[in-house]
Amino acid sequence: MAVTVADFVPALSGKDVDDVVILGGGLAGLFCALKLAPRPVTVISNAPIGQGASSAWAQGGIAASVSETDTAAQHCADTLAAGCGICERKIVEQMTREAGERVRDLLAYGVPFDQDLEGRLQLSREAAHSENRVVRVRGDMAGAAIMDALIGAVRRTPSIRVLEGYMGERLMGEGRYVTGVLARKRGGLERMAFPARAVVLASGGIGHLYAVTTNPGEANGQGLAMAARAGAVIADAEFVQFHPTALNVGKDPAPLASEALRGEGATLINDDGGRFMDRIHPDGELAPRDVVARAIHREIAAGRGAYLDCRKAIGAAFADKFPTVYAACRAVGIDPVTEPLPVAPAEHYHMGGVLTDANGRTSLDGLWAAGEVAATGAHGANRLASNSLLEAVVFAARIAEDIQGLMPTPRTAFWNALDDAPGLPSQRNTDERDAITVLRETLSKNAGVERDADGLKQALRDISHAEAACVRDSIKNMMIAGRIIAASALKRTESRGGHFRSDFPDPDPAWAVRSFTTLTEVNEIAAAAAMDRV
Repeated sequence: MAVTVADFVPALSGKDVDDVVILGGGLAGLFCALKLAPRPVTVISNAPIGQGASSAWAQGGIAASVSETDTAAQHCADTLAAGCGICERKIVEQMTREAGERVRDLLAYGVPFDQDLEGRLQLSREAAHSENRVVRVRGDMAGAAIMDALIGAVRRTPSIRVLEGYMGERLMGEGRYVTGVLARKRGGLERMAFPARAVVLASGGIGHLYAVTTNPGEANGQGLAMAARAGAVIADAEFVQFHPTALNVGKDPAPLASEALRGEGATLINDDGGRFMDRIHPDGELAPRDVVARAIHREIAAGRGAYLDCRKAIGAAFADKFPTVYAACRAVGIDPVTEPLPVAPAEHYHMGGVLTDANGRTSLDGLWAAGEVAATGAHGANRLASNSLLEAVVFAARIAEDIQGLMPTPRTAFWNALDDAPGLPSQRNTDERDAITVLRETLSKNAGVERDADGLKQALRDISHAEAACVRDSIKNMMIAGRIIAASALKRTESRGGHFRSDFPDPDPAWAVRSFTTLTEVNEIAAAAAMDRV
């Protein structure tokens, strides 16, 4: 288990313990905090709430069967199909059944979802959905609008205390019971211990472990590694989704060209102006994301380039229908009305994470997880478009209900800052920055859109070598999260969904199951790779 409170304070009285500490200021964390009100809650956020959250960058919207022609059963079926055989059916049924209620919650919090003149929600369709069921805001602004509304609601809720600019480093605990969070001031040495009766991980994904990603820098696997170090079971870590159409313009993070563009009829072409998706999949540009990502990856690898052509399908309406993408294009000198957009796959979403049950409970007592850091089984091997925001709010609400039932008497208190972290020589800081570069480059090269055994073993060796230069827990956590992904991908000897092995290119019925691992097993796999040099 992780460090204990006794490592940092001489004694602990009941009044010093927070009821609930939520690590993460994105959609899952804020929604859970609001659902827990009026119970006092402390939200710890790496950046100012909303600014470092992948939720705010989501362009597509939130999927929910709220139209007269759609049903939760249809939404469930589409989700199961996209998950390539390893979704947890009961979890998916629950999530899709509760989708409409969660959308109504968001409306009540002030989210301005697109509506027609009669007040009906306007719905769009994205890849692998059989119905129009994606609730959006001004085409591509759903994530930002949802976060703006929730941040306002949180600021108005006196029971929610927000601590911004602190990153979680370790979980505190006794045996299998998690008893709090140890956090460090971002960019500094100040540390704070947060004892709690319940800890909710809502720390986001692992995107910034990759050199090319659509995620903010705060999505760096901290929560995944913290839970693994504490002994939690990790599930499906090999399943990483790469968005097919990030703008290939040398920006980090890479601006996203929303899938909704292809939903509007935009096509993928190469340098010669010819389409290539129509010969690869019957659904063409609206094929599952992993299929489109590999097709683009191979066009680029073959030297033919890849571009998203929106000129005919969207044309002059681009700025009004997709203002976020339009602004990103114009910022790098591209006019999407008259020019095709250069695109490439980029790490976008992690289907794996900390194993949870239907109420968000992890394998450790006192620890819940929601959002991208969690592995609920809702996404399987390949997330259905716009199910990520849905999963976050559904399970955040269920966690809040679960915690409320376990702790009927609210109590909370602030825990004083502790400044006992050792100073870091500037050379060490430089070494750690170099180590992060090695991590991101080796994962992109060897654990990216296509993987094989030799590359994954090389990634594990590269990460182990880089980790030797790391001092801070936050940087070590990034290395641990990268090692979990590479080891899990090496362990699964087949291709399925977001996990494609060029040395095992076909699905194997024997692997039509979820994967589970612990940090102990991951370290054993990494040690074996170190002994097996190619």
